[in-house]
Amino acid sequence: MDLRQLRQFVAVAEELHFGHAASRLNMTQPPLSQSILALEKELKVQLFKRTKRNVELTSVGRQWLVHVRQVLDGANGLADTAKRLSRGEIGHLRLSFVSTADYSVLPDIVSRYRAAYPHVELTMREATSDIQIEALLDEEIDVGLIIAPNQASLHPTLSYLPLLREPLVAAVPTAWIEEQRVGFAGSVLEPADFFKAPLIVFPRRAAPAFHDIVSGYFAEHGMAFSTYQEAIQMQTIVGLVASGLGVALVPRSMTNLQRRGATYLPLAGRVPEVETGLVWRRSDQNPALDTFLAAAIPVGNKCCAPFDP
Repeated sequence: MDLRQLRQFVAVAEELHFGHAASRLNMTQPPLSQSILALEKELKVQLFKRTKRNVELTSVGRQWLVHVRQVLDGANGLADTAKRLSRGEIGHLRLSFVSTADYSVLPDIVSRYRAAYPHVELTMREATSDIQIEALLDEEIDVGLIIAPNQASLHPTLSYLPLLREPLVAAVPTAWIEEQRVGFAGSVLEPADFFKAPLIVFPRRAAPAFHDIVSGYFAEHGMAFSTYQEAIQMQTIVGLVASGLGVALVPRSMTNLQRRGATYLPLAGRVPEVETGLVWRRSDQNPALDTFLAAAIPVGNKCCAPFDP
């Protein structure tokens, strides 16, 4: 059974006359009759009732006609489907992202992409930067939204596109401010006062780039770096701050996460910055990836308003 036989079946079913169907198909009647007989023999089902005067569909034939038309409609659309796939208008894209991106570039990028390409199946999952790199190398995802890695350490098969650079701010327990704790009573936090408090931070294995930015900030001020508590999700870190456990350095965009018990304060002096960007395999030929990158580029630094504590 092939598409040619299915088209012949539909022609006979619609004309209910082998001669008319043959003329419509630009063929003679005998080979058409033989083709339909061969189809019935293969299916072991009678599709037509034949007499010398007329041709009728059997009950099975009438019902099967609906399914055959669906198959032929799908087959007729295959050429257009291939073109749309090649343009990235349909298809599948697997995106992973760090938790901080959910409060900065991710919503705008996804919104922009879905508006432009609503028929692409977009699957998303949250993961730390290290997990995303592994997933890319194992071809489990197509693109990742990560904290910028050290360019020298980026795997040679991967490409990276920066999207956002933003300063870090201090997340501190609101209770410390309300208690007028020494160093935490003003609207700006001095680094020396920040360094004295217990520090909550990502473990280095999960976010080496971010961890090094934080430890480098301590080293820049000649302070010993000591971690009081680690957590792998930024939301969890802010939650631990809200509980009064300690302080943390977070990207400015995290001020979009309002957690009762946690307050964000700018730091005095030079403040380290963190960069968020996209990473993908250089060899990836998924057209949906190209359209996603094109949608992401204009977002960049437009995502975040200036920090006003």
